[in-house]
Amino acid sequence: MPLALIGYDAGILSDAHTPSWDYKPEFKAAKRDQKTVDPTIWERDSIVWYSREITRRLGAEKFAGYVSKFGYGNKDVSGDASKDNGLTQSWINSSLEISPVEQTAFLRQLLAGKMPVSAKAHEMTKAILPPFAAGDWTVQGKTGSTRLGQDGRRSLGWFVGWAEKDGRRIVFARLVLDTKRTGEPKGLATRAAFLKDLPQLVK
Repeated sequence: MPLALIGYDAGILSDAHTPSWDYKPEFKAAKRDQKTVDPTIWERDSIVWYSREITRRLGAEKFAGYVSKFGYGNKDVSGDASKDNGLTQSWINSSLEISPVEQTAFLRQLLAGKMPVSAKAHEMTKAILPPFAAGDWTVQGKTGSTRLGQDGRRSLGWFVGWAEKDGRRIVFARLVLDTKRTGEPKGLATRAAFLKDLPQLVK
């Protein structure tokens, strides 16, 4: 979501389907991500190479400036130690860290239209987030997945967003850390569990 806000505000992204970028072998992405991607597909399928193309076009100085203005987590976009990869790696199990409480604060600012970006950036970011159903609730949110530890045996999954029903809106951030490595991205399992639980959690 932060990269979408940045991309639209900086003019790198135009609308829900522009730009549409073709996959290139040098991106070295998983086979499922080797396809043409637009902003809607990017958010729906969590395409890392598309995120990296946005930050590359933005440049390190502007990227750091936006993250600082957003007050996003610890605001550290330096990346992995001694690897000079902050522009393309800092938010992927690296230097940029954010807590669930900070995530919900960020989402409330986004929904209130109070982030330091254009009105269009606010609206387009909300528009391209994939929708889900959870009983009578309509949910929009974004997953995140990674593995922790040097051996990568712990799976971490995020699902953050908001849910609406009958004029009521709640903001949520669910973080799950498993001591065992899972076969599928943990973010997808976290999302599935949250969508199942929501109607019972919030009456």
